[in-house]
Amino acid sequence: MERDFTTDKNAPIGVFDSGVGGLTVVREIMRQIPGEDIVYFGDTARVPYGSKSKATVIRYSRQIVNFLRTKQVKAIVIACNTASAQALDVIEAEQDIPVLGVIGAGARMAAQVTKNNRIGVIATRGTIDSGVYEQLLHELNPRFQVFGKACPLFVPLVEEGLTHDFITEEIARRYVKDLQYKDIDTLILGCTHYPLLRTLLRKVMGPGVTLVNPAYETAIELRQLLTDRGLARDEHPDGQADYRFYVSDLADQFQEFAASILPYDIHQTEQIDIEAYGALREEAGEGSHDPEGKY
Repeated sequence: MERDFTTDKNAPIGVFDSGVGGLTVVREIMRQIPGEDIVYFGDTARVPYGSKSKATVIRYSRQIVNFLRTKQVKAIVIACNTASAQALDVIEAEQDIPVLGVIGAGARMAAQVTKNNRIGVIATRGTIDSGVYEQLLHELNPRFQVFGKACPLFVPLVEEGLTHDFITEEIARRYVKDLQYKDIDTLILGCTHYPLLRTLLRKVMGPGVTLVNPAYETAIELRQLLTDRGLARDEHPDGQADYRFYVSDLADQFQEFAASILPYDIHQTEQIDIEAYGALREEAGEGSHDPEGKY
């Protein structure tokens, strides 16, 4: 059903993830849409989402969306593969502003660039087991052959800063060996941490394999959506966008990681009680929505 998205075009974009990985999506939004304000929430107290049930992921996602709506956001990006796979449809149906996930953009680009219809996906175990990339790609083209590989060690290696370490390279070679035998020509980096390993993975996979970065593709789709909806922001008078960061735990560690990968200095990260935003929803009534975002 077509809905009338009406909101303040100078409002911020809301982005959320189960932790710090979604900062790669924020980085691409900063690069591709530099004038847009951003409010980011990382659920660092409850990470990872991949081991949680679908009902729990939906509940967490609703709480976070409730919080983001208090910041008067004009659009929401679910910068988490697990939440995109399990909660996107529910959240999108409940909201009157655009909601994007990271999975669709990556799948659509992979479908465009593959030449031999053999596509690899590396992701967390939860995302691979869900089969969501395979499902989306087969909807785009039933002839696609999709090969998934869970790479559970990549996330802790990235968070330890070992993105160019020889140990990480050796683990990567072991992970992707089976995919190389499958003769893939396209590889989707199906976890928001994995773009930070792009240089290493390009070396390991070789020039014959195109790497698809869903974080970049999501930022491009978001830019087009804002333009199409008339929601692209006016230029800032001072030329500087406003970026605000919130977490559910470990604010200092989050800020240190953010400073290492974002193109702008992060001056403050605020810790909030995200569970309180679930209570607010229950008071308003399940499925209800305040169009002004004032829960």
